[in-house]
Order: sequence, then structure tokens, then C-alpha cells
Amino acid sequence: MVHTLQEDAWGDVGNVRTLALASELAYLAQREGVVQFEQQLGMAARLISAGNSQAYVATSPEHVLVAFRGTEAPNSIEGLKDWLLTDALNLLVVPEGRLGTDLAAAGVGARFHQGFVNAIADIWEPVHTAVEGELRQSDRPLWLTGHSLGGALALLAAWLFHRKMISVHQICTFGGPMIGNAEAARAIDREFHGRIFRFVNGPDPVPRLPLMSLIANEYRHCEKEMVLAADADSTGTLPFGQQAAAGAGSAALNATMISELWSGIQQRVAAHFMENYRKLISRLTA
Repeated sequence: MVHTLQEDAWGDVGNVRTLALASELAYLAQREGVVQFEQQLGMAARLISAGNSQAYVATSPEHVLVAFRGTEAPNSIEGLKDWLLTDALNLLVVPEGRLGTDLAAAGVGARFHQGFVNAIADIWEPVHTAVEGELRQSDRPLWLTGHSLGGALALLAAWLFHRKMISVHQICTFGGPMIGNAEAARAIDREFHGRIFRFVNGPDPVPRLPLMSLIANEYRHCEKEMVLAADADSTGTLPFGQQAAAGAGSAALNATMISELWSGIQQRVAAHFMENYRKLISRLTA
């Protein structure tokens, strides 16, 4: 069965299933990935890799799709502890470097997670060049997707494409973390109103991160959140964080609290796996 995309179906379950599959295929090595994109999506794909960032640019006569890879594997968040907890406060900044000007256009007060910005900066130029070349050959809807870190990169790429006057049709992410503060989220929401579908598995801890403290967090999500399964244990940003804070006398994250939080996150990390997102999405009805 070949999964397809329908241009005018906003939030369509079939489109969501196709984009979830693309996000899972993004974790494959190039040789296998190219084969699977062709067999399962009917799209010609190529892997773009730069620094520690990877994305597949896949095309058909009707569509252009960019699927950003998350961490090294779809069932791991190893390597993200510093970005999501330890350095979350210091990484929320007005970005500098190659993409600083474009991101600063989000407005006064807009701040982004510098780690995610660095990751998209690694791969932006070749992705932009590939997409622009495809759209010059034939104007088609541009779809962006990704799981985990890949979801963060998809949102940042959407903003950067907008700055390059390239229209993004839809953005669909799975288990993505927050990428910036409220001002940054509002700027993205304004430009992509009704075109962002951010899927969240309720028990998944990653969409509740990065976290700056246990009582206040400047990071905010873009709309529109689509909850796949409720979290019966959730009463706050990270319910297991209250145990880490007990007796600490402060909501600021110290080394002990970060260690306990990360332990709680790892206990729930199965809810973040892409295979579990696809199982939940397979149960969706139109």
C-alpha cells in the first residue's frame, strides 16, 4: 500500500498517517531510506546530512516533503539531557550567527532555543537549496514533518522558508519539544495559522520540555496541539518533578533535581517512541 498526501485536506487522518510514516522513515540510513520512501510513499528521496542534523527531501509530481530526523534513533533521547534540562535556561536566547537575522524577525522579545537553532543552521542551506530547486521545476505543496528533535527542526525550517518567500503548506510534528518563548511561538502561529498540527502522546515527557524550573517556564508551544492519548497521571508540567522538588526549598533546577527529573523522564520515554505514535495514529478516525 502506498501512502499519499491530499493537498486540500487540512488535518486529514490520511495525511497524518503519511507524515508519521515519513517521520519514522527519516531515521533510516540513506540506502534503505531511499527504497522505503519509494515503496511506501511513492516519492523519490535523498538524505541530506550536515553536522549532526539529517533530513530527507522527498518529491513526487504532486508534492515536496521534508522529513527531519530526531535523535540518532526513534526510540532514544540520549544526548538531549543538556538541551532539555541542564542548559535550558541559558539556551533561550536571541539567536546569533547565520540565522540570527531571520529569527530576529519574529519580533522584539522573541527568543529561541540556541541548541535547536544550531541544529537547523547545520542543515538549512542544503535543505533550502534542494527545496527551492524542486519548486522552481514545478510548484507543489511543501510539507514539513519530524519526530522529537525533528519536530523542532520542522517548525524552525517553516519560519526560515517563510523568510525566503517559500510557502509552506502544512507542518506536522510528533512528540516535539518547545522551541522558544511565548513571543516566538506567537510569531510562528501568526504566519502559519491553521497549518501546524502538533501531535502529542499524553504520557510523553518530551513535549513538556525544555524546562527552566518547576514553577515557571518561559518556553511555550505553538498551536495546534493534537492529543493522541490523555495522561491520567498528569497534573502539571512534569508530575514526577514534584517529587524532585520535595524538600528542596526552591523551584530552580539544581544538579540533584535535574538527575531525578531525567530519571523520571527516562521511565516514561517509551511514550515518546515513534512506533508508539504511529500505533496511536493508526487508531484515529476521520
